Amino acid sequence: MTVAPVRMTAAERRRDLIETALRVFSEGSYRGTTTAEIARAAGVSEPILYRHFASKRELYLAALDHVWAKARVVWEAALVGSSTVAGGLEDLGKGHFSVTDCKFQLAELWVQALGEAAEDAELQDHLRTHMREVHDFLVDAIRRGQAEGSLHPDRDPEAEAWVFMAGGLFGMVGRRVGLLGDDEVARIRKARLDWMRA
Repeated sequence: MTVAPVRMTAAERRRDLIETALRVFSEGSYRGTTTAEIARAAGVSEPILYRHFASKRELYLAALDHVWAKARVVWEAALVGSSTVAGGLEDLGKGHFSVTDCKFQLAELWVQALGEAAEDAELQDHLRTHMREVHDFLVDAIRRGQAEGSLHPDRDPEAEAWVFMAGGLFGMVGRRVGLLGDDEVARIRKARLDWMRA
């Protein structure tokens, strides 16, 4: 007796297509990836993919949103799970902007999107919105750390949030080109957090 495959709900299929697209985009690029490749990797036809996403761009933007939403959950848990905001930020730094259950790092997706966004105003706007949301999240965390006394009150939360983000991007690029190893990244992170702590 054969068992009929369980059919996914529309929401499950959409999530599966996004996660498959993330994997396929990470193996290539936005421009170099076709919807046919994504559909094939997801085990569906292109018409099924197009029922969920009107275009490859719409799927790519949904992938950006998906990774940030997952990252935000992980980051909020790190802040809540630590006894201080300073400790939570240290845990975030150790994660190097990663999302544990997604094989694609937020910083890497941003770098790829920057390369793809040169002539795409919609993608630029989307990326700018994401970066602003991450910045605002970090500003809020830093202000909470200052209020609780774990972070130095004289540090500028706006500037420190940008430095935190730049560190994540630089760390990712430095690792990728072999400039920085784990020890160097840990030393830089520790020096930065020591400077921020009260």
